[in-house]
Amino acid sequence: MALSYKTRKRLALLILLVGMPLYVIAAVSLVNWADARWGRLPLWGEFAVYVGLGLLWALPFRGIFRGIGQEDPDKEKAGPEDPPS
Repeated sequence: MALSYKTRKRLALLILLVGMPLYVIAAVSLVNWADARWGRLPLWGEFAVYVGLGLLWALPFRGIFRGIGQEDPDKEKAGPEDPPS
């Protein structure tokens, strides 16, 4: 079942406002836990982990975010308007 444009837009907003901060907290906690367990990674390694985690969050939500910035495709196009008399 395909989600409507309006539903996808609301879901994308929810993901960005609630899910993204929670994911950032989880990602930083994971890296801090790894630092405490195995020691700190070199700067390039830590950078690679953060870039990887930054790309990983978007994969499951790719379909929801696709086309959100475009005009609503579900909205019916109105015919040419008559100029005011």
